[in-house]
Amino acid sequence: MTPEPMTPEPVVGFIGLGQMGQPMAARLAQWPGGLIVYDARPEAMAPLAEAGARVAGSVAELATEVAGEVAGETATAAGLISVMVRDDDQVREVAREVAGAVAAAASDSAPDTGRAGVILAIHSTIGPGTAADLAAELEPAGVEVVDAPVSGGFMGAHDGRLAVMVGGSRDAYERCREPFGRFADLVMHMGPAGAGTRAKLARNLLHFASFTAAAEAQRLAEAAGIDLRKLGRIVRHSDQVTGGAGSIILRRTTAPLDPDDPLREILEHTRALGEKDLSLALDLGAQLGVDLPMGAFALGHFGTGLGLPPREAPRREAPREDTT
Repeated sequence: MTPEPMTPEPVVGFIGLGQMGQPMAARLAQWPGGLIVYDARPEAMAPLAEAGARVAGSVAELATEVAGEVAGETATAAGLISVMVRDDDQVREVAREVAGAVAAAASDSAPDTGRAGVILAIHSTIGPGTAADLAAELEPAGVEVVDAPVSGGFMGAHDGRLAVMVGGSRDAYERCREPFGRFADLVMHMGPAGAGTRAKLARNLLHFASFTAAAEAQRLAEAAGIDLRKLGRIVRHSDQVTGGAGSIILRRTTAPLDPDDPLREILEHTRALGEKDLSLALDLGAQLGVDLPMGAFALGHFGTGLGLPPREAPRREAPREDTT
């Protein structure tokens, strides 16, 4: 029995070789289908060229090369172009230049054979509607847009341990999974175009809001005479063990818990501990003259945030009339 021929891997292009893009692209340098890179700064491309990547002279040149290889006789999979630039304006500029080059390459090639075209993966953190708008705009040019923002920072990119949140069709997600797996060890399909970005914005809300909570905790600790660097080590160690704030994201909904929900007893226990410790921290702040607005807000909303009913306000007796 003759084995089926192996499907060749698609070529990957990478645009934007900054602090995040450089290590992400470096993880793709030995991609079997080949890597083509472009950045406005030639010096940013040099290390990738030394590692085996081809260097393009422009966004259009990179897109033309990727589209040309996809149009080849042996191409059976979509080419992939990853983009990691600064903001929405740069993303739109790059995306439209890619679309123009892909459309031009398609018009110069043989008639449509039903092969997949080019997938444009946007790794930048952008506005919640940008990816969906670009997906609709670029589809006629043969470009399928997925938003694929990443989480994990420079070190995660360097070590191949990023998390990627993919918004787009299921087929595009499946085609991107293997190349994304070179720089990420968690690649998740979040929904249609735009869903990856919405997930990233929610994730970063938690991330950066926690910085403000950390600043408040540092003010309390400093006023209490605690070495902040030692406290930082404790926090990082325990968060690595417990999962930090993300460990509470367990449910499919934020709606109130049903009385018979199996998580209810666990979260009731969590509320009891959390409210006790928050109250003690607020008492310490009051003693030391440290204002703790985030702590006070957290105490007031802790239980309902877990899906538990609000506690009844403590009943206060009316003052008795002095009859003496």
